Amino acid sequence: MGIVVSIDAGTTGVRSFAVNEAGQPVGWAYREFPQYFPTPGWVEHDANEIWTAILATLTELTAKIDEPIAAIGITDQRETVVVWDKNTGQPLHNAIVWQDRRTAERCDQLEAEGHLPLVRSTSGLVLDPYFSSSKLEWLFSEGGVSSDADTAFGTVDSWVLWNLTGGAVHATEPSNASRTMLYDIEAMHWSDDLTSLFSIPRTCLPEVLPSSGRFGVTTSGLPVAAGIPISGMAGDQQAALFGQACFEPGMAKNTYGTGSFVLMNVGGTCPKPVEGLLTTVGWQLADGSVTYALEGAVFVTGAAIQWLRDGLGIIEDASEIGPLAAQCDSTGGVYVVPAFAGLGSPWWDPYARGTIVGMTRGTGRPEIARAVVESMAYQSRDVVDAMSAASGHQVRDLRVDGGASVMDLLLQFQADQLGVTVLRAKVQETTALGSAYLAGLAEGVWASPDDLAQYWASDGEFAPAPNSRQAAEAGYGDWRRAVGRSLGWANDS
Repeated sequence: MGIVVSIDAGTTGVRSFAVNEAGQPVGWAYREFPQYFPTPGWVEHDANEIWTAILATLTELTAKIDEPIAAIGITDQRETVVVWDKNTGQPLHNAIVWQDRRTAERCDQLEAEGHLPLVRSTSGLVLDPYFSSSKLEWLFSEGGVSSDADTAFGTVDSWVLWNLTGGAVHATEPSNASRTMLYDIEAMHWSDDLTSLFSIPRTCLPEVLPSSGRFGVTTSGLPVAAGIPISGMAGDQQAALFGQACFEPGMAKNTYGTGSFVLMNVGGTCPKPVEGLLTTVGWQLADGSVTYALEGAVFVTGAAIQWLRDGLGIIEDASEIGPLAAQCDSTGGVYVVPAFAGLGSPWWDPYARGTIVGMTRGTGRPEIARAVVESMAYQSRDVVDAMSAASGHQVRDLRVDGGASVMDLLLQFQADQLGVTVLRAKVQETTALGSAYLAGLAEGVWASPDDLAQYWASDGEFAPAPNSRQAAEAGYGDWRRAVGRSLGWANDS
């Protein structure tokens, strides 16, 4: 059958990733791309630079493999908004990234006008600038982008698909569509009520196709051969849930990436909105079956490590964070709340801002580094606690992946905070793995999700340390105090 290639277009870089028929990685390549911050709270990407990074990684990957490619999958940073000209294929504005806060006041206005119940019941989301709709509305109203029939909108998956097919296909799939705040997640189609609320013309929206199924084929002139089927797409966090083989209701995963995202499979029935959490489409298979998930979104975890590297110069490389944090046994009472883009679940406060509290003259680089590491676990606990309370089910264990999951220190601290075992996936790039699995299922490389479940394996299990509960609760209590200092900061006069 050949191998399956996944293109993982993330927030800070692109990874092209190859998987064999046994579900094992056989090669990968990675490139970062620039981040742009035009004004405080704004975050942008150049969509052409994302595409250039994709071409570079595909070129490097294909030089490493000599087997035919059976299918290509795409996974992406989700809510980020890309607009381009259907005739020229050129972007009409920088992509507005999911972290961007420029539409916070507009979301406040919509909530004050009483639109939150419609948004919650239809999209499963909350009125927050995190999602695509208010960003797209801003581009049309203030960004100088025309809303005529020549304008195409998409999350990054649609942009990648458009380019891979030479402009032949303008489409997305339900997991990404469900993050736009324009999609009816129960009826499984674009919502007339929501597109009207945000003044979004239907002509700019992509077609929504199943997450696993053929979208199109590659065009000529790419680093891969023409005619290869592109048959799987999913938003990065839903792809990770699939790649973690969380195929049964109640199974949960956490990805420590730029942000952290806890998702729990809740089965094939769309649940009612849950306070503090999001309801989202996990995936739709080719047979039409839909899986839903509850999600808690933490905006900044791994991005805080980048901040230590690029903003403060405390480290020179991200790999230094674990060893540096391990140089001290505790933070000495220091807490870092990395609310650089506001706070997501369960707070949903776009006006929260980054805060460091508890410093003394004895505070040094190791304590700051450790506080950043611990903040990842604390934020994840905020979400898991809310999820357990909402669902009525304690998370049995937590499957984890993403760049920061290599840190034993983090995962042990996470287990202590949650009081449950944390399992690190042997293949940590589960986002790329998930989209590869979706593509391979569509093309017959694998017959069913049951075939894929046998490939999942752990390379580390972290059980709560004996007698850790009291210290964990005390630390978490102080964390909540620190969060309280950050809430509403940018909105206080």
